[in-house]
Amino acid sequence: MLVVYHGVDSYIISLTVYGLSEMTKLDLSKELKGVYMAKKTPKLIDVPRSTFLAIDGKGDPNGEEYPEAMGALYGAAYTLKFHYKALGLDFKVMALEGLWWIEDGVFDMDNPAPRGQWRWTSMIRVPDYVKQDAFDDVFPGLLEKRGEKVREVKLVMFDEGLSAQIMHIGPYSEETPIINKFHEWVSEQGYRLRGKHHEIYMSDPRRTKPENLKTIIRHPVEKR
Repeated sequence: MLVVYHGVDSYIISLTVYGLSEMTKLDLSKELKGVYMAKKTPKLIDVPRSTFLAIDGKGDPNGEEYPEAMGALYGAAYTLKFHYKALGLDFKVMALEGLWWIEDGVFDMDNPAPRGQWRWTSMIRVPDYVKQDAFDDVFPGLLEKRGEKVREVKLVMFDEGLSAQIMHIGPYSEETPIINKFHEWVSEQGYRLRGKHHEIYMSDPRRTKPENLKTIIRHPVEKR
């Protein structure tokens, strides 16, 4: 039977009807394995329209703005997690994702623009039952704890569609060769890049050696 969940209340009622009232933690990385698993060889995937918490910024990720933005973004993600957990819905906070570009021109990995020209959107995927009204409810407490930067966090729908992706294992600073290989493969398959360079950081850099860091490199594509 197909059950369509229109909100938190109907979701909880449906779980109870089917004898699944005991709370389990939703892990979207397992629910969406094709999206959050990649190999060292490129492949095409269809990325579904999804709900994200997101924050925009510019400049060097080693500068002051980026860590402030991460504090606001993760603060929002965990605040919403605990809000929904109190309602009987728990979910794993997903890996950080980043869109990268420059304001004028192509993000060229071989000849990168000065970092001051970099633009980025950092994002964390959340379940589709996370709604704006819940974010509005928790916002005053979040603002008090995390400060003014949380005003820049927004709840968005992101629709990437047909994309190519590949796994990079190693330091972020050594991504360029794999990205170039990846772009060549896309062209050889008869596609061209569209949209923004997308990275998904599957490893925690605080707990993982640089040579073991796993990063999914993704880019939306279209037929030439």
